[in-house]
Amino acid sequence: MESLLGIIFHSIGGFSSGSFYMPFKKVKDWAWESYWLIGGFFSWLIVPPIAAYLTIPNFTEIIATAAPSVKALAYTMGLIWGIGGLTYGLGVRYLGMSLGNSITLGFCSAFGALIPPIYYNFNAVEGKESISDMFANPGGQMVLAGVLICIIGIAILGKAGMLKEKDFATGHEDKDKDFSLVKGLIIAIVSGILSSFFNFGIEAAKPMADVANEAWKVMHPNQGEFLFQNNVSYIVILWGGLTTNFIWCIYLNFKNKTFSNYTDTKTPISKNILFSAIAGTMWFLQFFFYGMGESKLGNGASSWILHMSTIILTANFWGFYLKEWTGVTKKTFNTFMLGIGLIMLSIVVVGIGNSL
Repeated sequence: MESLLGIIFHSIGGFSSGSFYMPFKKVKDWAWESYWLIGGFFSWLIVPPIAAYLTIPNFTEIIATAAPSVKALAYTMGLIWGIGGLTYGLGVRYLGMSLGNSITLGFCSAFGALIPPIYYNFNAVEGKESISDMFANPGGQMVLAGVLICIIGIAILGKAGMLKEKDFATGHEDKDKDFSLVKGLIIAIVSGILSSFFNFGIEAAKPMADVANEAWKVMHPNQGEFLFQNNVSYIVILWGGLTTNFIWCIYLNFKNKTFSNYTDTKTPISKNILFSAIAGTMWFLQFFFYGMGESKLGNGASSWILHMSTIILTANFWGFYLKEWTGVTKKTFNTFMLGIGLIMLSIVVVGIGNSL
Protein backbone atom coordinates (compact mmCIF):
# COMPACT_ATOMS: atom_id res chain seq x y z
CA MET A 1 0.00 0.00 0.00
CA GLU A 2 2.86 2.36 0.82
CA SER A 3 4.41 1.82 -2.62
CA LEU A 4 1.06 2.39 -4.33
CA LEU A 5 0.57 5.67 -2.49
CA GLY A 6 4.11 6.69 -3.46
CA ILE A 7 3.35 6.01 -7.13
CA ILE A 8 0.09 8.00 -6.92
CA PHE A 9 1.76 10.99 -5.26
CA HIS A 10 4.61 10.99 -7.78
CA SER A 11 2.10 10.77 -10.63
CA ILE A 12 0.17 13.80 -9.37
CA GLY A 13 3.40 15.77 -9.02
CA GLY A 14 4.54 14.68 -12.46
CA PHE A 15 1.24 15.74 -14.02
CA SER A 16 1.54 19.16 -12.39
CA SER A 17 5.10 19.63 -13.63
CA GLY A 18 4.36 18.33 -17.11
CA SER A 19 1.45 20.77 -17.39
CA PHE A 20 2.90 23.88 -15.78
CA TYR A 21 4.10 25.47 -19.02
CA MET A 22 0.60 25.48 -20.50
CA PRO A 23 -0.63 28.59 -18.58
CA PHE A 24 2.40 30.49 -19.89
CA LYS A 25 0.97 30.03 -23.38
CA LYS A 26 -1.93 32.24 -22.28
CA VAL A 27 0.41 35.14 -21.50
CA LYS A 28 0.14 37.84 -24.18
CA ASP A 29 2.61 40.50 -25.33
CA TRP A 30 5.21 39.87 -22.62
CA ALA A 31 8.81 38.84 -23.12
CA TRP A 32 9.87 35.39 -21.92
CA GLU A 33 12.00 36.80 -19.08
CA SER A 34 9.08 38.83 -17.72
CA TYR A 35 6.55 36.04 -17.36
CA TRP A 36 9.24 33.56 -16.29
CA LEU A 37 10.25 35.88 -13.44
CA ILE A 38 6.67 36.47 -12.26
CA GLY A 39 5.98 32.74 -12.35
CA GLY A 40 9.26 32.17 -10.56
CA PHE A 41 8.36 34.42 -7.65
CA PHE A 42 5.44 32.11 -6.96
CA SER A 43 7.52 28.97 -7.57
CA TRP A 44 10.54 29.87 -5.49
CA LEU A 45 9.52 32.54 -3.00
CA ILE A 46 5.79 32.75 -2.29
CA VAL A 47 4.25 29.27 -2.44
CA PRO A 48 7.03 27.20 -0.72
CA PRO A 49 6.81 28.96 2.69
CA ILE A 50 3.02 28.89 2.50
CA ALA A 51 3.16 25.12 1.97
CA ALA A 52 5.63 24.76 4.84
CA TYR A 53 3.51 26.97 7.12
CA LEU A 54 0.44 24.86 6.46
CA THR A 55 2.22 21.57 7.11
CA ILE A 56 5.16 22.24 9.46
CA PRO A 57 4.28 24.79 12.21
CA ASN A 58 7.88 25.28 13.39
CA PHE A 59 9.58 25.30 9.98
CA THR A 60 11.31 28.66 10.57
CA GLU A 61 12.91 27.32 13.76
CA ILE A 62 14.12 24.19 11.93
CA ILE A 63 15.81 26.33 9.28
CA ALA A 64 17.28 28.74 11.83
CA THR A 65 18.82 25.97 13.97
CA ALA A 66 20.08 23.79 11.10
CA ALA A 67 23.85 23.54 10.70
CA PRO A 68 25.22 26.30 8.41
CA SER A 69 26.97 23.66 6.32
CA VAL A 70 23.65 21.91 5.65
CA LYS A 71 21.98 25.13 4.55
CA ALA A 72 24.98 26.22 2.49
CA LEU A 73 25.16 22.92 0.59
CA ALA A 74 21.40 22.83 -0.01
CA TYR A 75 21.48 26.45 -1.24
CA THR A 76 24.44 25.71 -3.52
CA MET A 77 22.66 22.74 -5.07
CA GLY A 78 19.70 25.07 -5.58
CA LEU A 79 21.94 27.58 -7.38
CA ILE A 80 23.18 24.89 -9.76
CA TRP A 81 19.69 23.49 -10.24
CA GLY A 82 18.45 27.05 -10.87
CA ILE A 83 20.54 27.26 -14.03
CA GLY A 84 18.94 24.02 -15.18
CA GLY A 85 15.47 25.33 -14.40
CA LEU A 86 16.24 28.58 -16.19
CA THR A 87 17.29 26.83 -19.40
CA TYR A 88 14.40 24.36 -19.14
CA GLY A 89 11.91 26.92 -20.41
CA LEU A 90 14.14 27.74 -23.36
CA GLY A 91 14.53 24.06 -24.19
CA VAL A 92 10.75 23.65 -24.36
CA ARG A 93 10.52 26.79 -26.50
CA TYR A 94 12.98 25.53 -29.11
CA LEU A 95 12.07 21.82 -29.09
CA GLY A 96 8.38 21.88 -28.16
CA MET A 97 6.56 20.30 -25.21
CA SER A 98 7.08 16.70 -26.35
CA LEU A 99 10.68 16.63 -27.51
CA GLY A 100 11.94 19.35 -25.15
CA ASN A 101 10.58 17.72 -22.03
CA SER A 102 11.56 14.20 -23.10
CA ILE A 103 15.20 15.03 -23.79
CA THR A 104 15.65 17.42 -20.87
CA LEU A 105 13.97 15.16 -18.34
CA GLY A 106 15.63 12.07 -19.76
CA PHE A 107 19.01 13.58 -18.92
CA CYS A 108 17.61 14.80 -15.61
CA SER A 109 16.42 11.28 -14.78
CA ALA A 110 19.75 9.67 -15.59
CA PHE A 111 21.97 12.15 -13.79
CA GLY A 112 19.57 12.58 -10.88
CA ALA A 113 19.81 8.84 -10.30
CA LEU A 114 23.62 8.81 -10.55
CA ILE A 115 24.83 11.98 -8.82
CA PRO A 116 23.96 11.02 -5.21
CA PRO A 117 25.64 7.56 -5.36
CA ILE A 118 28.71 9.08 -7.02
CA TYR A 119 28.91 11.63 -4.20
CA TYR A 120 28.53 8.91 -1.56
CA ASN A 121 31.39 7.00 -3.18
CA PHE A 122 33.73 9.81 -2.08
CA ASN A 123 31.84 10.84 1.06
CA ALA A 124 30.45 7.68 2.61
CA VAL A 125 27.26 8.06 4.64
CA GLU A 126 25.75 5.19 6.59
CA GLY A 127 22.65 3.82 4.89
CA LYS A 128 23.41 5.52 1.56
CA GLU A 129 24.38 3.47 -1.50
CA SER A 130 27.52 4.52 -3.38
CA ILE A 131 28.21 3.96 -7.07
CA SER A 132 30.70 1.22 -6.12
CA ASP A 133 27.96 -0.53 -4.13
CA MET A 134 25.69 -0.34 -7.17
CA PHE A 135 28.28 -2.02 -9.41
CA ALA A 136 28.81 -4.71 -6.78
CA ASN A 137 25.23 -5.97 -6.40
CA PRO A 138 22.57 -7.19 -8.87
CA GLY A 139 20.03 -4.53 -7.90
CA GLY A 140 22.51 -1.71 -8.42
CA GLN A 141 23.64 -3.19 -11.73
CA MET A 142 20.03 -3.26 -12.91
CA VAL A 143 19.57 0.39 -11.90
CA LEU A 144 22.68 1.31 -13.91
CA ALA A 145 21.37 -0.72 -16.85
CA GLY A 146 18.14 1.27 -16.63
CA VAL A 147 20.07 4.53 -16.73
CA LEU A 148 21.94 3.28 -19.84
CA ILE A 149 18.62 2.42 -21.52
CA CYS A 150 17.40 5.91 -20.66
CA ILE A 151 20.44 7.48 -22.33
CA ILE A 152 19.92 5.35 -25.46
CA GLY A 153 16.31 6.53 -25.52
CA ILE A 154 17.50 10.12 -25.34
CA ALA A 155 19.83 9.55 -28.30
CA ILE A 156 16.93 8.17 -30.33
CA LEU A 157 14.81 11.18 -29.38
CA GLY A 158 17.62 13.35 -30.67
CA LYS A 159 17.42 11.46 -33.96
CA ALA A 160 13.66 12.05 -34.01
CA GLY A 161 14.34 15.75 -33.56
CA MET A 162 16.70 15.73 -36.54
CA LEU A 163 14.06 14.01 -38.66
CA LYS A 164 11.41 16.48 -37.49
CA GLU A 165 13.63 19.40 -38.43
CA LYS A 166 14.13 17.87 -41.87
CA ASP A 167 10.38 17.29 -42.28
CA PHE A 168 9.58 20.89 -41.37
CA ALA A 169 12.29 22.28 -43.64
CA THR A 170 10.17 21.82 -46.75
CA GLY A 171 6.43 22.13 -47.08
CA HIS A 172 5.77 22.97 -43.42
CA GLU A 173 7.52 26.30 -43.05
CA ASP A 174 4.53 27.69 -41.17
CA LYS A 175 4.66 25.07 -38.40
CA ASP A 176 6.52 25.37 -35.12
CA LYS A 177 8.50 28.45 -36.16
CA ASP A 178 10.50 28.51 -32.92
CA PHE A 179 11.75 24.93 -33.48
CA SER A 180 15.55 24.80 -33.52
CA LEU A 181 17.20 21.43 -33.00
CA VAL A 182 20.77 22.62 -32.40
CA LYS A 183 19.82 25.36 -29.93
CA GLY A 184 17.26 23.12 -28.29
CA LEU A 185 19.57 20.12 -27.88
CA ILE A 186 22.39 22.15 -26.35
CA ILE A 187 20.02 23.85 -23.94
CA ALA A 188 18.18 20.61 -23.12
CA ILE A 189 21.43 18.75 -22.33
CA VAL A 190 22.66 21.55 -20.05
CA SER A 191 19.25 21.86 -18.42
CA GLY A 192 18.83 18.12 -17.91
CA ILE A 193 22.22 17.66 -16.28
CA LEU A 194 22.00 20.70 -13.99
CA SER A 195 18.33 20.16 -13.11
CA SER A 196 19.26 16.80 -11.64
CA PHE A 197 21.06 18.64 -8.85
CA PHE A 198 17.68 19.23 -7.20
CA ASN A 199 17.71 15.57 -6.25
CA PHE A 200 21.05 16.07 -4.56
CA GLY A 201 19.72 19.24 -2.92
CA ILE A 202 17.04 17.10 -1.26
CA GLU A 203 19.78 14.80 0.03
CA ALA A 204 21.84 17.75 1.27
CA ALA A 205 18.85 19.23 3.12
CA LYS A 206 17.80 15.88 4.58
CA PRO A 207 18.87 16.78 8.16
CA MET A 208 16.19 19.50 8.21
CA ALA A 209 13.57 17.12 6.83
CA ASP A 210 14.60 14.56 9.45
CA VAL A 211 13.94 17.05 12.26
CA ALA A 212 10.45 17.74 10.88
CA ASN A 213 9.87 14.02 10.46
CA GLU A 214 10.93 13.07 13.98
CA ALA A 215 8.88 15.87 15.55
CA TRP A 216 5.79 14.70 13.68
CA LYS A 217 6.37 11.04 14.62
CA VAL A 218 6.53 11.98 18.30
CA MET A 219 3.10 13.59 17.94
CA HIS A 220 1.75 10.78 15.73
CA PRO A 221 3.29 7.49 16.92
CA ASN A 222 3.00 4.37 14.77
CA GLN A 223 1.68 6.31 11.77
CA GLY A 224 4.66 5.90 9.46
CA GLU A 225 6.73 8.70 7.95
CA PHE A 226 5.70 12.36 7.75
CA LEU A 227 4.30 13.07 4.28
CA PHE A 228 5.36 16.72 4.23
CA GLN A 229 8.83 16.50 5.80
CA ASN A 230 10.58 17.86 2.68
CA ASN A 231 8.58 21.09 2.61
CA VAL A 232 11.11 22.69 4.95
CA SER A 233 14.00 21.57 2.72
CA TYR A 234 12.46 23.07 -0.42
CA ILE A 235 12.56 26.57 1.02
CA VAL A 236 16.36 26.65 1.24
CA ILE A 237 16.94 24.80 -2.04
CA LEU A 238 14.59 27.15 -3.88
CA TRP A 239 16.33 30.21 -2.48
CA GLY A 240 19.24 29.09 -4.63
CA GLY A 241 17.00 28.69 -7.66
CA LEU A 242 15.48 32.12 -7.02
CA THR A 243 18.92 33.74 -6.95
CA THR A 244 20.00 32.31 -10.30
CA ASN A 245 16.74 32.98 -12.12
CA PHE A 246 16.21 36.45 -10.65
CA ILE A 247 19.65 37.66 -11.71
CA TRP A 248 19.27 36.31 -15.25
CA CYS A 249 15.73 37.57 -15.82
CA ILE A 250 16.54 41.05 -14.51
CA TYR A 251 19.60 41.10 -16.78
CA LEU A 252 17.40 40.23 -19.77
CA ASN A 253 14.89 42.90 -18.72
CA PHE A 254 17.71 45.44 -18.86
CA LYS A 255 19.23 44.08 -22.06
CA ASN A 256 15.96 43.76 -23.97
CA LYS A 257 14.37 46.84 -22.38
CA THR A 258 11.36 44.81 -21.29
CA PHE A 259 10.82 46.28 -17.83
CA SER A 260 7.85 48.06 -19.38
CA ASN A 261 6.03 44.71 -19.58
CA TYR A 262 5.12 44.98 -15.92
CA THR A 263 3.40 48.37 -16.31
CA ASP A 264 2.34 48.55 -19.98
CA THR A 265 -1.45 48.93 -19.87
CA LYS A 266 -1.64 47.97 -23.54
CA THR A 267 -0.97 44.41 -22.40
CA PRO A 268 -3.37 42.35 -20.23
CA ILE A 269 -1.26 42.82 -17.09
CA SER A 270 -3.68 41.23 -14.63
CA LYS A 271 -4.29 38.17 -16.79
CA ASN A 272 -0.58 37.78 -17.51
CA ILE A 273 0.23 37.88 -13.80
CA LEU A 274 -2.59 35.44 -13.07
CA PHE A 275 -1.48 32.89 -15.66
CA SER A 276 2.16 33.28 -14.63
CA ALA A 277 1.14 32.74 -11.00
CA ILE A 278 -0.82 29.61 -11.93
CA ALA A 279 2.17 28.28 -13.88
CA GLY A 280 4.54 28.99 -11.00
CA THR A 281 2.26 27.39 -8.44
CA MET A 282 1.78 24.29 -10.62
CA TRP A 283 5.54 24.07 -11.01
CA PHE A 284 6.07 24.03 -7.22
CA LEU A 285 3.35 21.45 -6.67
CA GLN A 286 5.52 18.87 -8.44
CA PHE A 287 7.92 18.96 -5.48
CA PHE A 288 5.13 19.19 -2.93
CA PHE A 289 3.83 15.85 -4.19
CA TYR A 290 7.35 14.52 -4.80
CA GLY A 291 8.00 14.94 -1.09
CA MET A 292 4.86 12.95 -0.31
CA GLY A 293 5.90 10.21 -2.73
CA GLU A 294 9.45 10.20 -1.41
CA SER A 295 8.16 9.69 2.14
CA LYS A 296 6.63 6.42 0.90
CA LEU A 297 9.35 5.19 -1.48
CA GLY A 298 12.51 6.92 -0.25
CA ASN A 299 14.63 9.39 -2.23
CA GLY A 300 16.43 6.75 -4.26
CA ALA A 301 16.76 6.32 -8.00
CA SER A 302 13.28 4.81 -8.29
CA SER A 303 11.54 7.84 -6.74
CA TRP A 304 13.42 10.29 -8.93
CA ILE A 305 12.98 8.43 -12.20
CA LEU A 306 9.33 7.58 -11.47
CA HIS A 307 8.69 11.29 -10.95
CA MET A 308 10.51 12.21 -14.16
CA SER A 309 8.65 9.57 -16.18
CA THR A 310 5.23 10.93 -15.25
CA ILE A 311 6.37 14.40 -16.28
CA ILE A 312 7.55 13.04 -19.64
CA LEU A 313 4.25 11.26 -20.24
CA THR A 314 2.22 14.35 -19.32
CA ALA A 315 4.35 16.66 -21.44
CA ASN A 316 3.93 14.35 -24.41
CA PHE A 317 0.18 14.33 -23.90
CA TRP A 318 0.22 18.12 -24.17
CA GLY A 319 2.58 17.89 -27.12
CA PHE A 320 0.07 15.74 -28.99
CA TYR A 321 -2.75 18.06 -27.91
CA LEU A 322 -0.83 21.02 -29.38
CA LYS A 323 -0.28 18.98 -32.58
CA GLU A 324 3.50 19.36 -32.40
CA TRP A 325 3.96 16.17 -34.40
CA THR A 326 1.29 16.83 -37.00
CA GLY A 327 2.85 16.91 -40.45
CA VAL A 328 5.90 14.75 -39.74
CA THR A 329 6.53 11.52 -41.61
CA LYS A 330 5.64 8.13 -40.19
CA LYS A 331 9.35 7.33 -39.80
CA THR A 332 9.88 10.46 -37.70
CA PHE A 333 6.91 9.74 -35.46
CA ASN A 334 7.87 6.08 -34.99
CA THR A 335 11.43 7.10 -34.07
CA PHE A 336 10.05 9.49 -31.49
CA MET A 337 7.77 6.80 -30.03
CA LEU A 338 10.68 4.36 -29.85
CA GLY A 339 12.70 6.86 -27.83
CA ILE A 340 9.79 7.46 -25.46
CA GLY A 341 9.27 3.70 -25.13
CA LEU A 342 12.92 3.18 -24.14
CA ILE A 343 12.74 5.91 -21.51
CA MET A 344 9.61 4.30 -20.08
CA LEU A 345 11.37 0.90 -20.13
CA SER A 346 14.26 2.43 -18.21
CA ILE A 347 11.82 3.47 -15.49
CA VAL A 348 10.63 -0.11 -15.10
CA VAL A 349 14.18 -1.50 -15.05
CA VAL A 350 15.32 1.04 -12.44
CA GLY A 351 12.24 0.32 -10.32
CA ILE A 352 12.92 -3.43 -10.39
CA GLY A 353 16.59 -2.91 -9.63
CA ASN A 354 15.78 -0.64 -6.71
CA SER A 355 13.50 -3.31 -5.22
CA LEU A 356 16.18 -6.06 -5.30
